[in-house]
Amino acid sequence: MFFGKIKIGGAQASLQTKFLVAFAGLLVIVLGSFAIYVNQMVIHPLRERSENEMTLAAAKISDQLNLYVGGQNQLSQRILSNSNMFTLMPLGEYSRLSVEGLSRSRRLREIMFQAIGPSMNIEDVAVYDLRGGLLTSYIGSAGNLASLTPFLEQSVRLTSWAENGYALYRPSADRVFFIRAIMNQNGKIFGYLTIQLQQEVLRRSAAAGNSGSDVYVLDSERQLVYASNRSDEEQSAAPSFKIPAARSGVYVNEAADYVAFNRSDETGWTTYTVTPKQVVLGPVNSVMTVSMLLMAALFLFSAAYIYFSARGFLLPVRKLRRQILRINYSNMDTRVVTPSSNNELLLLNEAFQGLLDRLQVSIEREKLAVHEEAIARNSALQAQIAPHFIHNTLYLISIAAQEGKNDAVSEMCKHLSDSLRYIVSSPYQHVSLTQELEHTKHYLALLHHNYEDDLKWSIDEDSAFDSIRLPRLVIQPFVENCIEHAFKEADAPWRIEVRVKLYNGLWALEIRDNGDGFEPETIREILGLVRSAEMSGGEEPRETGFGRMGIVNTVHRMQLMYKNRLFFNMYNHSDDGGGAAVQIIASLTEDFY
Repeated sequence: MFFGKIKIGGAQASLQTKFLVAFAGLLVIVLGSFAIYVNQMVIHPLRERSENEMTLAAAKISDQLNLYVGGQNQLSQRILSNSNMFTLMPLGEYSRLSVEGLSRSRRLREIMFQAIGPSMNIEDVAVYDLRGGLLTSYIGSAGNLASLTPFLEQSVRLTSWAENGYALYRPSADRVFFIRAIMNQNGKIFGYLTIQLQQEVLRRSAAAGNSGSDVYVLDSERQLVYASNRSDEEQSAAPSFKIPAARSGVYVNEAADYVAFNRSDETGWTTYTVTPKQVVLGPVNSVMTVSMLLMAALFLFSAAYIYFSARGFLLPVRKLRRQILRINYSNMDTRVVTPSSNNELLLLNEAFQGLLDRLQVSIEREKLAVHEEAIARNSALQAQIAPHFIHNTLYLISIAAQEGKNDAVSEMCKHLSDSLRYIVSSPYQHVSLTQELEHTKHYLALLHHNYEDDLKWSIDEDSAFDSIRLPRLVIQPFVENCIEHAFKEADAPWRIEVRVKLYNGLWALEIRDNGDGFEPETIREILGLVRSAEMSGGEEPRETGFGRMGIVNTVHRMQLMYKNRLFFNMYNHSDDGGGAAVQIIASLTEDFY
């Protein structure tokens, strides 16, 4: 169909052009699939891995900063664990220059000396009174806060500060203080302890895990704590970053750079690593470039190969076409000869000759199929329009009429009319699976008025069933067989299910009940008759009712239509208490004799 639609300048295109265009389109689909595969399986995971590495690097830097701040927390706890700290803190007015004040300062420094030890990694430690006034410091660094009053005034607004915990206070670009309240077990506050963090240690911690990206650390107030590419004079100006809603992640900023962030729950600081786009996507771009070059080379090579290959057998194909056009119903035995050195064309010639031979056989099969369908139709008519079926149906209609159930009478008459019309109209034409299922519904609807709630049934429906073709009167006889034979010993309610599935070019039909099930000997006998009927070409003896041979005849009509693309099976199932099941699986590509 696609070849026939290709035209160039209003004229029909040549076979060579059609060949090239068709295979070029197919090649585009293949290459497009390959591109999608490379993007999903290579490029996308590679980009995700790069982003994950950036996130891990930001998390590692944040962890190093947490370790450093955690060390200062342990240091403060060692200092405050000395009970003398509380006795040395002043409770009222005092003088730092008095003997008592100087003695207090000396003893406080001794306590700090015992707790700090030789390794510091800090600038200084200082002790303040309740009003924020400086009492003493360990080293006496000029960077210590002269008063904690500014901090105490704004501590009520700091979400990270609690008097029974600690806070990180940054009054200037080059000073960061760890602050903790001096509190006893009863919760009474005597003063405050500050530890001035060492900027060099902060830099080393921020550089840990950095793989060439720019690193920025911002405190909870969005003030810059550290920047890897800025001098001390530039530290006060914080770059513009998004305020992340999540704890960690990656986003692309306005300059198309990748920004990874990680917020510490302990310090409230957020670590950002900024990596240029070309660094992150460098490997990804390399893979994309190689893939595009490979696909382009494959497309050009394939197009050239298809073009010259089409030219090689164009003329013999035209000769074969002229001979095929001369074949008709009356001269199918004509031998087609196509002189060519191309093995494929010779095989094509042989295949076409085989097609003619098979067509002759198919004509004979069509005659046999018509005969088989006539027999099956007569058998189905006898089974369906038997006097007791008509009598029972009309009797049910008369009872419903006497009871004034006009809707039920109308519905039953409609179902009976539809069933009779389907049976007698165009008996030798194939029908769709939807029509067969609809006829089965009419049959079950009539029976429902007799069995009422004792009979439950379900039939699958799908618009896709319209494209499936099969002989007339295939499904309903199997359902009738369930009614007649399956429920003799079974307790109500009786259930019949007709299931249809489409997958991988096949359609599968299963009819199952919850009745007594097949006897093992019956299954072996019927399957043996099906196989023998298939091998003998349908010359097995038949009977009129839908018993064992009725099943064989129905399956054989399907085999005539689908040949070796049909599978039939019957078995007992164990679902919902057990029962019998009949299964038919066939190809979606029909073979009409």
